[in-house]
Amino acid sequence: MTDLTQYDAHAGGGPAPEALRPDQLTGEVRLLEPAVVMTPDGPKERYAVVVADGSFLAVGPAALLERDHPHLTPLRLPGHVLMPGFVDAHHHLTQSFGSALAFGEPSEIFRRVWVPLEGALDEESAYVAAKLAALESLRGGFTTVADAGTRAPVDVDVVASATRDAGIRCVLGLVCHDAEDAGDPAVPTRTPAEVLARAEKHLARYEGEELVHPSLAVAVPEAATAHTLRATARLAAEAGTVVQIHVNEHLAGVERSLVRHGLRPLEYLREVGAVGPQLLAAHATLVTPAELTLLADTGAAVSYNPVASAWKGNAVAPATTMAERGIRFGLGTDGTRGDGFRLMEAAEFAQRLAYGLATGDSSCGAGWTWLEHAGPGGADAVGLGALTGRIEAGAAADFLLVDASGPEMRASWDLTWELVRRGNRDQITAVFVAGRLRMFQGRPVGWDGRALVRRAAELAGKVVGRAGVERVHRTSTDARERSAAR
Repeated sequence: MTDLTQYDAHAGGGPAPEALRPDQLTGEVRLLEPAVVMTPDGPKERYAVVVADGSFLAVGPAALLERDHPHLTPLRLPGHVLMPGFVDAHHHLTQSFGSALAFGEPSEIFRRVWVPLEGALDEESAYVAAKLAALESLRGGFTTVADAGTRAPVDVDVVASATRDAGIRCVLGLVCHDAEDAGDPAVPTRTPAEVLARAEKHLARYEGEELVHPSLAVAVPEAATAHTLRATARLAAEAGTVVQIHVNEHLAGVERSLVRHGLRPLEYLREVGAVGPQLLAAHATLVTPAELTLLADTGAAVSYNPVASAWKGNAVAPATTMAERGIRFGLGTDGTRGDGFRLMEAAEFAQRLAYGLATGDSSCGAGWTWLEHAGPGGADAVGLGALTGRIEAGAAADFLLVDASGPEMRASWDLTWELVRRGNRDQITAVFVAGRLRMFQGRPVGWDGRALVRRAAELAGKVVGRAGVERVHRTSTDARERSAAR
């Protein structure tokens, strides 16, 4: 049983501490002693961490760290779990104004909903939409988001500014389209040479940035020419980053590729030389055994997006098989909802319904699989595995303090699995990115989240009104009225 009771590192007990204040979690160097630290080797009781200069200076037994750092006053955090921040391996930050527009829609909606919505954004609305998404992500325990590129007619630095100002780490995709049927209004004006010049500039633009990490993006394989797919793969590999591509997500996309190339999308990417460790394949829900082998053999990564599959997909990616085959993958929201705990639960739940029930697999990853791929596995998938996702010395101090003293897991028998199945956003006391307190008890630190939400509400109606979005399904209220009329 994991001991989540209050404790004193010296006396083994004592009076309950005063309520935690945000000022106690700031400072140049801090020694934090929670009830449990989620290390790469699993949960460790009576462990502590030293945070300095945006990183973990030391991680180990609390008594040892107190001895080695006598000048630091320990901040004891009874009942709290210190764990890696969640990594959202697939997001569309500038689509936040239209999150509910996809409800009830057929699966492939990007040309009817997302392209016109993003096309209607100006600089202010793109900034506010991206910062709104970042706020939701931080509230849900995400310390890193991978943005798959925006089609908004603004400089992508607007999105970088929004995430930087919010305080979240961002793998920022730049859309690299040059095919005439890309569904991108800007494509007719871009030659392959122009696309690649923009890509090189983007990769160099954020060198030395603390929170913004450039990457490249192609919406779907047919949105770029074979030359550009191959060249972006090379540029990303040389820069040590990723190319984000929606791959094998919907039946319509697979069938288009078969008609056009005689190959499935992932097979086509391999043929043109665009598959390798630099590929972050978004969704990969419709993959054959041969394609699983292809992913495993090439070192490509996948973003497993279970909520997106439930809300607007054709299938669920075989993530437990991917884990068994050693295929790199992280968990992504696809902009559905920014809640890391519910994402982990959905990851396990979808596997059990889609695969576990049919095979009698009652474990479906044994809990730890989803915690692993929500943090360190996700960091690796988005190209930041050497930087973040782990509670260990030298890693970026991107972490959460989770209050586990409440009824959800007060009597704790399997903390890892309990975090997956019973953890919730309301238990997050604090969110840290690069060692700095960014969110405390659901509110951002250093800026006004409520003012942002009010401004987003003012802008969203205007943007959607001028976007020309085409929906098949009406609102739930309309659907109910039609049902009653029948």
